[in-house]
Amino acid sequence: MDDLDRRFKKAFELASAMTTKLPPDIMLQLYSYYKHATTNDSMVIPSGDNRVRNAFKLNAYFQIANISTDEAKIEYIKLAEKYTGKKIT
Repeated sequence: MDDLDRRFKKAFELASAMTTKLPPDIMLQLYSYYKHATTNDSMVIPSGDNRVRNAFKLNAYFQIANISTDEAKIEYIKLAEKYTGKKIT
């Protein structure tokens, strides 16, 4: 596992363990960066029963669809650091 993957995994663990409720737009950003970083598909189909929420997830994903997997990991790490208040090294 390289350094970026290790930091991404740590960021995911920290973000997942947060008890503070984040604003919906931040949650959507985390979702889209995570999905982009962890799936090989060019098209992600959000799961869930709420069609409106799925539409927002899909829109968030489309907004970052042109970045690389590594860029998605870096952006996820930045968000996790910002909202957890912890530096991920």
